[in-house]
Amino acid sequence: MTNFLVAGGIVAWPLLAFSLLGVALIIERFLFWFQIKAREKRVVNTVLKLYQRNEPMAAIAKLKKNADLPLCRIFLEALIIYDATPTEFRLALETATQGELPLLKRFNTVFQTIIAVSPLLGLLGTILGLMRSFAALDIGNTGGTNTGAVTGGISEALTSTVMGLVVAIAILLFSNSFRSFYLKEFALIQEYAGQLELLYRRHYEKGNKPYATTR
Repeated sequence: MTNFLVAGGIVAWPLLAFSLLGVALIIERFLFWFQIKAREKRVVNTVLKLYQRNEPMAAIAKLKKNADLPLCRIFLEALIIYDATPTEFRLALETATQGELPLLKRFNTVFQTIIAVSPLLGLLGTILGLMRSFAALDIGNTGGTNTGAVTGGISEALTSTVMGLVVAIAILLFSNSFRSFYLKEFALIQEYAGQLELLYRRHYEKGNKPYATTR
């Protein structure tokens, strides 16, 4: 590993830092999405059933116990509004959803930066390695050429290129996976929020108490 970093030249170290940062963020995102995928649908379906039976307080209690889930926090923001009209309820759902989006897209900018910069660092390493090789050449005097420096420069050029591409490609694959998770989650939020809004309208029109009076 140390020899590989030495062969990569000066750009190998920022690329190593990018790769370690990328791995740490990937682990965090996998844990985040695993928690959501493992519990969210079950919890939300239970909440909707409770609300459909005109048990808003039980639904609120269930949401509070699972407030670490984005969709539960969205539902709570709407349900805690006292005597809201259907229009106000919908606006509360939409506003809460917008507030959760940054969390769902967390670290996307960092991933995109690593994907864009890593190949450029690899290209920089390639240029530096080739410059080192050409500097070691003694045109017209084969015996005076520093063969070790020439091969070392070529090795640096190739190694840095490979490192830059590997880091960028690996992060790109995971970043696209997280983006697909986000798109699916956003669609799920819209679906479940629509179901809750429909239930609220039905309770509201029947004169039932479709809200919770306390947090």
